Amino acid sequence: MNKDLRILVVDDQRPNLELVEQLLAREGLSNVLSTTDPLRTLDLFNSFEPDLVILDLHMPEFDGFAVLEQLNRRIPSGEYLPILVLTADATRDTRLRALSLGAKDFISKPLDVLETMLRVWNLLETRALYKKLSTLLPKEKIELLRR
Repeated sequence: MNKDLRILVVDDQRPNLELVEQLLAREGLSNVLSTTDPLRTLDLFNSFEPDLVILDLHMPEFDGFAVLEQLNRRIPSGEYLPILVLTADATRDTRLRALSLGAKDFISKPLDVLETMLRVWNLLETRALYKKLSTLLPKEKIELLRR
């Protein structure tokens, strides 16, 4: 798989960002942009064009749910762009709300390193396959496949 895939990480806690960055770097994923300021997410998303967003939910002022809503409006219909939610809140309501707002996967903190990286690789593989498919098929046929 292409290790140049771009990953955007958003978490208000610097130690959490550093941990995720280290995990990704150990896997050879170095095209990573991170921020502790969720208000910057949409601008970074637009300029960086990530293949995966890793997002914390509970942040002051502008939480991950608000970020998900923003990203949902920005990601074109029919586009597959995975968002992996990492949060200490593993309640059913939180999981369902995040998934209904566009998250593709959900991991509870504290992180299990192996599980986290397996989920990251799975989401990146799906993204890479989507991108390859989109170069081979017209958008209308891809949209039919998604239904």
